[in-house]
Amino acid sequence: MANRDGRQMGAGHDHKHDHHGHDHGSAGHSHVPSEIKFERPLWIALGLTLAFLIVEVVGGLLTNSLALLSDAAHMMTDVIALGVSLFAVRMARRPADAKRTYGYARMEALGALVNGGLLFLVAGYILWEAIGRFSQPPHVESNGMLLVAVLGLVVNLISMKLLQAGAGESLNMKGAYLEVWSDMLGSLGVIAGAVLIRFTGWTLVDPIIAVLIGLWVLPRTWTLLRAAGHVLMQGVPAGLDLDEIRDAMSAQPDVATVHDLHVWALGSKEPILTAHVLLANDAVDADAVRHAMATMLHERFDIDHATLQVERRHCGGDLHA
Repeated sequence: MANRDGRQMGAGHDHKHDHHGHDHGSAGHSHVPSEIKFERPLWIALGLTLAFLIVEVVGGLLTNSLALLSDAAHMMTDVIALGVSLFAVRMARRPADAKRTYGYARMEALGALVNGGLLFLVAGYILWEAIGRFSQPPHVESNGMLLVAVLGLVVNLISMKLLQAGAGESLNMKGAYLEVWSDMLGSLGVIAGAVLIRFTGWTLVDPIIAVLIGLWVLPRTWTLLRAAGHVLMQGVPAGLDLDEIRDAMSAQPDVATVHDLHVWALGSKEPILTAHVLLANDAVDADAVRHAMATMLHERFDIDHATLQVERRHCGGDLHA
């Protein structure tokens, strides 16, 4: 059976693909994020954080403050996390190739996964160290502790400002931002502890603050890990409902049913859809149906990459998939 252009249609299928809103050059589809604009803020934040990490470690050892050392350990993961984020951003810029036809955009989720794992380790370390200090709180030099914590707070606030814009657009940047944000709260806790020790001499507040930092980090780490895992498991992107999309596609004129519907994302953005669309009858213009459906997906669900296999007869897949 031939289609309108005279080409043969194998097994009664009209295999039409619509990539509404995509730019297809000679190299084929591009799945690289449209804007990779986060590298410079990451470099600046990394430089500031690395420089202060050295100051905080030295300050923690000199003042004998677990809260300060735990904050330094957290800042060390900030350095690693920012480095991982930078690597992910640079890798995501690479175009698709013969081995990785979707490109490297998923490095964003891998970077977030590494950051989440590091945060878990830091939280565990803080809690473990704090337990030992509850029984024997050591002497803490509050003045030095306060000075270093204030400097750390300034560095954290600058880094947060640099990363804030990207946190809402990239899962990888969100991971780096959460690292710095939680470290900023740790600095506030250390400042509060230093003030209390300075005026009351109650050194037990040092491990208490360390525990609070650890407990604050854990649930946010789980949220980040769950989001990264969802992307890597090709889950339906947040804000999209698969049943709603299927109903909208099935309601299009001249469409009998939609099956083998899949929606996922390469990173935290860029939803991708594939589906088989069974036409109501053989007289229907397959090109017109395909174009109308791709337009609807773009306008209603902001899905710009839709691969639609238009069929005149059911291909044998699951009608409810």
